[in-house]
Amino acid sequence: MNPELHRLIQSIQPADEDAMRAARARQGQLTKPPGALGALEDLSVRLAGAFGTPTPHPQGVTVIVAAGDHGVVSEGVSAFPPEVTPAMVANFLADTPAGPGGAAVNALARTLGAQVLVADVGVNADLPAHPRLHALKIRRGTRNLRAEAAMTREETEAAILAGARLAAQAMEGGADVLIPGEMGIGNTTPAAALTARLLNVPARAVTGRGTGVTDDTLERKVRVIEAALARGGSDPADPLGVLADLGGLEIAFMLGVMLQAAGARCVIILDGFVEGSAALVGVALQPHLRAYLFPAGECAEVGHAAQLAHLGLTPMFHLGLRLGEGTGGVLAAPLLLGAAATLREMQTFAEAGVPGAP
Repeated sequence: MNPELHRLIQSIQPADEDAMRAARARQGQLTKPPGALGALEDLSVRLAGAFGTPTPHPQGVTVIVAAGDHGVVSEGVSAFPPEVTPAMVANFLADTPAGPGGAAVNALARTLGAQVLVADVGVNADLPAHPRLHALKIRRGTRNLRAEAAMTREETEAAILAGARLAAQAMEGGADVLIPGEMGIGNTTPAAALTARLLNVPARAVTGRGTGVTDDTLERKVRVIEAALARGGSDPADPLGVLADLGGLEIAFMLGVMLQAAGARCVIILDGFVEGSAALVGVALQPHLRAYLFPAGECAEVGHAAQLAHLGLTPMFHLGLRLGEGTGGVLAAPLLLGAAATLREMQTFAEAGVPGAP
C-alpha cells in the first residue's frame, strides 16, 4: 500500500465517547420533553463524537462531485450513452442566471450556501480547461469489469489520494461537512458489483435500475455483474483489491474524500448507492470511518438498504432519490446543522430558569 494512503487510513480515530456521553446528558436537560427532537437527538450525539466536543459547531458545507466513466457501459447496462458524462460536467460548471452550475446539485447547494467542487478523475474525454474544474484525471475511464479488473491497484490508490487532496483543500477553505458526489454513466454497475462482493450476497439482490433501465437491460446488467464476480479477481479480505477489480475511479476518489475528512474529524454526508459502495470499502479498510458517516436518505436503488444495514447506519429520510451528484447529501445538510445547533444553542432547564426541570 502507498505509504501516504496507509498514513491516511491510520489517522482516523474512534468517536469521542466522552463527548458523546456529555452530549447525551445535555440533550436530556434541554428545554423540551426528553426525546422530543426524535432522531435529531441521536444525530447530535453522533456529531459530538465525530467532532470531539459536546457542543459541535459545523459551519462549512462543501460538495465534491467526482466524474468518471466506465468500460462496462459497452455491455449495454445503462439507459444513457457515455457522452452524457462530459456533457454533465459542463453543466456542473456552466454559468447560469442563478449562478455557477446548472445541475440539480448546483441548484440545491445554492439554497444552502454550500460550495460545489467538480473534479475530472476519469472522464473518457478531453475536457476543456475551466477555472472551476479540478483536472485530476487518472485515466480515461475504467476497463470493462466484466472481462478484467477495472483498474490497477496503482490507479486505484492514485484516485483515492486525489480525492483526499481535494478534500484537504476544501477543509483548508473552511469545510467541515463534506458531501462526496459523483457523475459517471453506468456507475451503479460497479457499485452493485462492489456491494455484492463485500457483502457476499448475490448480484441480483443488490442490483437496481440505475438511471431507469428496462427489464431487459436490468437482466443484462445482473448477468454482467455475475460474470464479473465469477472471474474471481478479488477477495473481500483485500478491500483495495476489490475496489480495483470491480470499482470506478470516481468511487475511489470519493473514498479518498471520506478518509481525509474523517482523519481531520470532519463529517461526511453519504448521498446514495454509489457513495455507499465507497463507504463499504472504507469501513472495511478502517472501521473507525463509520463514526464520521451520516447517510442522507435511503435511495431508490435496491442495494442501498443492504449497504446501510451492513454499516449499521440509519438514513435521515426516504424521498426515492436516485440522481447522485450529492443531491441527497445537500438536502440532509440542514438536518445535521440543526441537530448540532440544539446542543450548542438551546438552554437547559437550569440555564433558562424554567421550573420543573428534570
